[in-house]
Amino acid sequence: MHVAIVGAGPAGLMAADVLSQRGLAVDVYDAMPSVGRKFLMAGKGGLNITHSEPFAAFVARYDAPDWLAPMLHTFGADSVRQWMADLGVDSFVGTSGRVFPVEMKAAPLLRSWVSALKKRGVKIHTRHVWQGFSEHGALNFTAGGESLNITADAVVLATGGGSWAKLGSDGRWFEFLRQQNVPLAPLCASNGGFVVAWSGFMRALAGLPLKNIVGWVQNEQGDVLAHSQSECVLTDDGVEGGLLYALSRPLREQLVRDGAAALWLDLLPHVALADLTAKLQPSTKQSLVNVWRKAGLDAVRIALIREALPKDDWSNAPRVAQCLKKYRLNINAQRPIDEAISTAGGVMQSALNEHLMLHALKGVFCCGEMLDWDAPTGGYLLTACFASGQHAARGVLDYLGLNDGAA
Repeated sequence: MHVAIVGAGPAGLMAADVLSQRGLAVDVYDAMPSVGRKFLMAGKGGLNITHSEPFAAFVARYDAPDWLAPMLHTFGADSVRQWMADLGVDSFVGTSGRVFPVEMKAAPLLRSWVSALKKRGVKIHTRHVWQGFSEHGALNFTAGGESLNITADAVVLATGGGSWAKLGSDGRWFEFLRQQNVPLAPLCASNGGFVVAWSGFMRALAGLPLKNIVGWVQNEQGDVLAHSQSECVLTDDGVEGGLLYALSRPLREQLVRDGAAALWLDLLPHVALADLTAKLQPSTKQSLVNVWRKAGLDAVRIALIREALPKDDWSNAPRVAQCLKKYRLNINAQRPIDEAISTAGGVMQSALNEHLMLHALKGVFCCGEMLDWDAPTGGYLLTACFASGQHAARGVLDYLGLNDGAA
């Protein structure tokens, strides 16, 4: 039995892992010169591969929890850590609950993984650009200036989302599947920056962090839709960072619906409003800036107050305190999709059976970020890619009639 996998990222390699362990002939095709380009980039600052929080909280981080829950239950955080250990890579849980390899880097893990796959006979073909399907259902590739048609007993598509095109996730597959009448949700940026109409004064602070804050998105009635405690960074034209990633979905939905969105911030969440108001009372012995600094305001928070309030209100302690505790940041747009860490949208659940095989294309399975699910950073993206790759591979085994253990 022969299986062709398109995409050599976490989902595609995990599918190859499962299938090769069952003795199937597996060929993996990737457009880039080497495998796991986005995986390596994700680990550049320390590979946060999964998260240790309890399963109920873990699965609730996804926008499609009911769909992903069975996959994550089979291959969740504990399974990821055991899989790493089997490859000789130890892991640890950080103070935030995030899980990292001891060496923190992605490269050693990827090298060990690819080595194990090759020892089991997996063939990896780089610089093979998928061009869609032939009229007879074969996979069309271009490689070295030549066109190739590849047939297999089953196909796993693990082509990534639509962000970071230079690393291989360019979303070209979307049109190929649309031509096959596969139900698709439009790709859109997730875990990326948002645009704010800063004044010139604020733009000069680009690159400075805003730490230890609470953010939330609320509806018109004031009901909180999503909440996050993290940090962000000012950019020339807005904000980016973990706080925004956790709130991407409700902000994106507001932008689509209303053309604008509001991010609410508590800039000093550990100080009660009354206490903060008392600390901000003007003093004849100190400058206003010194009063603010002693109250816990750093340069970024001071700038935000000046951005939001007219100068006549700067000495009004109750008004400044209220502004700090419920700061409204007006969001005008998202940064471009190619700058985002991940994308939402893709192959819809209705397009697939319970084994992740396309209804429109018999024997073709989909997994990873190309599926229509979304999650914040923090190990959730990678874990779902691994889990869906595993699930698609088991679907292939079922489709080929190999679930009795015989290859």
